[in-house]
Amino acid sequence: MKIENALKHFGPKGMNITGMSGGTSPDRITGTDLMAAMGMAEARASFGMAAFLGKSGISARDKIRTVEELSKYALRHAPKLVVKSAGNRLGQCMVLLAKLAFEEYARSAASMSECDECKGEGLIYSYQDVVKHPGITNADGEVVYSPSIKRERVGVLCKHCNGKGKISQRCRCHGTGRVRDLEKSALLGRPIDKTCERCSGRGYKRTPASKAYRAITAYVPELQERTWNRNWKPYFEALVAKCDIEESYADSVFNEVTR
Repeated sequence: MKIENALKHFGPKGMNITGMSGGTSPDRITGTDLMAAMGMAEARASFGMAAFLGKSGISARDKIRTVEELSKYALRHAPKLVVKSAGNRLGQCMVLLAKLAFEEYARSAASMSECDECKGEGLIYSYQDVVKHPGITNADGEVVYSPSIKRERVGVLCKHCNGKGKISQRCRCHGTGRVRDLEKSALLGRPIDKTCERCSGRGYKRTPASKAYRAITAYVPELQERTWNRNWKPYFEALVAKCDIEESYADSVFNEVTR
């Protein structure tokens, strides 16, 4: 059994209104068997199981565990040039890289991120002149009562997120990773799909490396962008790949246990 199939046991089951009876084979895997299998897989691949459950949103504690384990791994395997440029801020930098790497690893077409324009509030605030009273004029056009204008903090609906405060990471392909190939469709006379060029078939947008660079420069202001691209960025991508590797190992262990 693949580890993804175990997720359905964490949610309530609906009614199965069909003409088929439920499975009663003594060899079927019950909920108790599944929990035991996950415990055995946890003992052998704790990092991968924590990463998978944290990415799936099953446990908030597993997210923290994954970041902690990834931070320890990052400190142990940090390249010499990264250690040299980080200096006495190495620990803080590695924890930050681990958090960003886990966010990138857990990203999917269903992910939502905070709007950069309104900072998640849905409104953009600024100080503007607000007319409290339009004033009064007589028939001759003489001002009887002057307009009352005060400068106040006003919130305007954020157009970037339409007031939601969050932005979907789904690509233009609607998370499918496939788009219509108009040229081939017109040539062959039938719908032909191709891999989405924007997301390379992933279905979601990747986090720009510049975001991680700006976050690291808060601890290491003197870090040059060329140094980041040459030394730090490949290590950041290696941390993301580490999560995928550990999840793959946990999947193989879980498949072996439930075989």
